[in-house]
Amino acid sequence: MVKNNFLLVQIPFILLFYILIWIQPAYAQQTKKKHHPATGKPDTLTAPTFRFHTVIIDAGHGGKDPGAHGSYAKEKNVALAIAKKLRDALKDQIPSLHIVMTRSTDNFVELHRRDEIAAENKGDLFISIHCNSSPQKVSPDHGVLLLVYGYHRKEEQLEAIRENSSVYLEKDYQKKYSGYGANDALNTIILSAFQQKFRKQCIHFADLVNREFKNSDGRNSLGVREQGVLVLQQSAMPAVLVETGYINNPKDEAYLTSPDGQEEIVQSITRAVKKYKKELETQP
Repeated sequence: MVKNNFLLVQIPFILLFYILIWIQPAYAQQTKKKHHPATGKPDTLTAPTFRFHTVIIDAGHGGKDPGAHGSYAKEKNVALAIAKKLRDALKDQIPSLHIVMTRSTDNFVELHRRDEIAAENKGDLFISIHCNSSPQKVSPDHGVLLLVYGYHRKEEQLEAIRENSSVYLEKDYQKKYSGYGANDALNTIILSAFQQKFRKQCIHFADLVNREFKNSDGRNSLGVREQGVLVLQQSAMPAVLVETGYINNPKDEAYLTSPDGQEEIVQSITRAVKKYKKELETQP
């Protein structure tokens, strides 16, 4: 009974938050009417008002959360190195962009805090950098994988289960992540519907990155998948998690830790960001 009363108290606030967010303009081309200088009447042509301004770069794991590991490398260190290089490349090649890092040192940042940082800085795109791994000590799998948020059957959620394991290092994770590890259907439905607002843009950007990896770098790709990854679920903007390679595959581990490999990864993501930005700002 106490639990039910608590839920009833929560519902109005949750719904109010959802409604306020939902009525905000979508991250798509917005237009405004122009007035003719002589007649003062609105022109039939419209002018774009949306500008792609802020990219959030999220280096996965960190601090007490090392993530996956290979024979010598840790995911948290590889993700941070690539994230920093991506920040520098975007600043250099797209000076108009505002770049925000969720972490720039080896510190532990809770998943919900990463999304808060993105929201506080009014991000237009959230890019989370990770390394993949398989249950075997030495992975037979190799290559890149792009994740966007979505619900699928449990057996299809291996990557999501591994990435979400970070929440267990946080205090009171069940309170912070309503619906995770608990049967809270209301928050699950709301967060799912909220993220669907950006689903097409998430998939489109992931496709752009995937094509760059395959066509420019010749990387093997496992494609674009929808998974229930928490750091993507709660982001209030288009969001993609980039599994840059299998850290427990010897060839991928060598590639992920090499300056040349990291530079290729960074340049592929940067090219995709350029294309995505141009499309958003020029579409009719």
